[in-house]
Amino acid sequence: MRAIDPAEAAHLAARKPIIIRHMLWISARSRATGAVETLGLWDGEDHQEISVAGLTRLYYGAGGLLSIDQIGHAVGTDVRRVRAVLAPMAPEVEMAIRGYDPRTAPVEIHRMIINPETMAPVSAPTRLLKGRISDLELITPDLEGGDAECRITIATNAVEGTRGLALKKSDESQKLRTTADGKQDRFYQYADVAGKVPVLWGEK
Repeated sequence: MRAIDPAEAAHLAARKPIIIRHMLWISARSRATGAVETLGLWDGEDHQEISVAGLTRLYYGAGGLLSIDQIGHAVGTDVRRVRAVLAPMAPEVEMAIRGYDPRTAPVEIHRMIINPETMAPVSAPTRLLKGRISDLELITPDLEGGDAECRITIATNAVEGTRGLALKKSDESQKLRTTADGKQDRFYQYADVAGKVPVLWGEK
């Protein structure tokens, strides 16, 4: 069960009005330099520096982040996917698409509750999701004057558990293993020809 900040819980329990803001943080490799660079987007009205986990991050607002799917919380190792819609014409989004390599880039999504009476955060931002970009789609409008969209799909970090082993089951890799008496493991000695050599019944 996700822990809730006491200040946030008290504000919600009092049924006071709130403003909910979502924040997207991407760490992607620059196509020009190869270095990992970061970019923050949020659905606020303007750019703002926000403290997240003790670090000050700059989040670009003014329409770069259009929407984020509702994020549910569940126990288990199932891979969950969330879609975020960005405005491709925003210069920060264009940099993320053109200047960075977004494939499998790490992403964090946070939520911040704001008190509309003071416009101050009720508590520190809460992380809702941590994962990687699994898909990116640019939507071009069919008609003139239509809205273009950049849709990114974020898979939770549970997707790491679905990857297969990079080491292939070959004789060369198996020989790297040794038995207790110092002999090589030759279990896959004939793996490359298995099924290709006809063997009659009763033959070795």
